Formats: sequence, structure tokens, C-alpha cells
Amino acid sequence: VQLQASGGGLVQPGDSLRLSCTASGFTLDRYNIAWFRQAPGKEREGISGISASADYTYYSDSTKGRFTISRDNAKNTVYLQMSSLKPEDTAVYFCAAVKMVGWGSIWYNKRIYDYWGQGTLVTVSS
Repeated sequence: VQLQASGGGLVQPGDSLRLSCTASGFTLDRYNIAWFRQAPGKEREGISGISASADYTYYSDSTKGRFTISRDNAKNTVYLQMSSLKPEDTAVYFCAAVKMVGWGSIWYNKRIYDYWGQGTLVTVSS
């Protein structure tokens, strides 16, 4: 049972990047998924979440309007499309999965998640 985050890299301010979160050993279609990021010296923060049905999506204030989360259950993958990237978006990005009633009210809480990907580094620099 494993999650894998991929798609990170070095980009310039204003660029776009798409991250992928893929599951192996289980199917994601019954899981709520969130993306977190952790910058050096900072706490891991929740930046976006999507419900198992994809009916609900959530964003932090820092990513709202610039990032879009989506999922393709047929491909067992969740995506994070990031645009208008800023240097302050530089961090290691993680995806996490949980089955949980009432998830929407606490999607940003890293403690509730059962599975984590290994992280992918996004560096935004000119």
C-alpha cells in the first residue's frame, strides 16, 4: 500500500506545474485526498483537498485561485495543477489519503491521514 507523489521540479516565478499522486496496492476512489507542503524550517501545511466523490474541493488561502485539485479514479491518480507559481511556493509537496466521515471540516489536519506519499520537491526560482 503506497502513495507516490511526482511531478516536482525547478520552475521560474509565474510558471505552471502539475503534480500527480498515484496509489499502488489500493484504489483511491474511496479515499479523500489532500496535498500538503513543507518548506524548510516550517510546519507541514494542508494546501488542497478533494473528496472521494470529487464533489468537494478545498484550498488554503495561499493557493486559492492559483491551484486546482482534481482526480481521475480510473487512473487511480489525483492531480494538483499549480499556476502562477511564486518563490514562496517552494517546498516538498506530499499527498495523503484517508477514509473519513466529516473529513471536509478538518481536511487540512495532517494528523488524520492514514497514508502518505514520499514527497516531491518544487522549487520556484529565477
